[in-house]
Amino acid sequence: MNKGTFFCIDGHTCGNPVRLVTSGHPNLQGRTMSEKRQDFLQHYDWIRQGLMFEPRGHDMMSGAFLYPPCSDNADASILFIETSGCLPMCGHGTIGTVTAALEAGLLSAKTSGKLILDVPAGQITVEYQMQGEKVTAVKLYNVAAYLAHQNVELDIPGLGLLTVDVSYGGNYYVIVEPQANFPGIEQWSANDILHWSPIVRAIASETLDCVHPEDPTVNGVSHVLWTGATQTQGSDGANAVFYGEKAIDRSPCGTGTSARMAQLFARGELKLGDSFTHESYIGSQFIGKIEQVVELETPNGKIQAIKPSIQGWARVFGKNCITIDDDDPYAFGFVVK
Repeated sequence: MNKGTFFCIDGHTCGNPVRLVTSGHPNLQGRTMSEKRQDFLQHYDWIRQGLMFEPRGHDMMSGAFLYPPCSDNADASILFIETSGCLPMCGHGTIGTVTAALEAGLLSAKTSGKLILDVPAGQITVEYQMQGEKVTAVKLYNVAAYLAHQNVELDIPGLGLLTVDVSYGGNYYVIVEPQANFPGIEQWSANDILHWSPIVRAIASETLDCVHPEDPTVNGVSHVLWTGATQTQGSDGANAVFYGEKAIDRSPCGTGTSARMAQLFARGELKLGDSFTHESYIGSQFIGKIEQVVELETPNGKIQAIKPSIQGWARVFGKNCITIDDDDPYAFGFVVK
């Protein structure tokens, strides 16, 4: 008996994969995308596992489903899936999903060049540019980003003390800057990043409370953002973002860039209106900007947050049909550790 058949459009955003699933959508219960995300995780996570993990996916695989809008003013909704889970927000995923959906005629805008999208983390606005039938650039206006924890010391066995910040940009990020026990991403191999990141994430998760003040279902440290020297002309900063079990983001990471800008804003190193060109581990770039400064109500009082924008590009390279079959011993995928 077949569990399901899913038609997909495959592409990448600045090097990181995006798989837009265009059929086989489960009927999700809930009023908001946050509620629908919880329903998906409870009842349909086998779809994510089957499409994202090996043998149909890989460690870096990321994807999305398009749904009808939850809000009266929205054009559509997005549910994000990847190897690390069903994310509240995904920047590179938004850019890739919008690009693939517009080029395939699956998404139409009420206002030309602009989309309003409901996502589990809230509502975002997207502006896009087209040349003929191709989308050449996508700029997303993200949810509010803020610095959650500053100058926290973590004792990492085998590495030593690390002083880190934790910042939210749609997901929670441990941000590690060059210091005595971390020389910078240019001095570390990918294997070094993959080795230390899950250890840092686990210790940060045990040590720090990370719960979004407006939606308690958005919680926990999911990503680690390591920084270092740039390699591409015009970059203001560089990163290697770790997620899932063994993944380094090949894009500059949209929510990671948002979290990084929120951190730099809180430290006074960026201000309203400033741009920040962020570079990925492979040298590709997103252009970030602090569009607004807002206040968030937290249990400890009001804090300043930013509303960032992120601009990037994506390319579509294939279409496929994937069947997840009960008779397959690896129907729901696997991870090699």
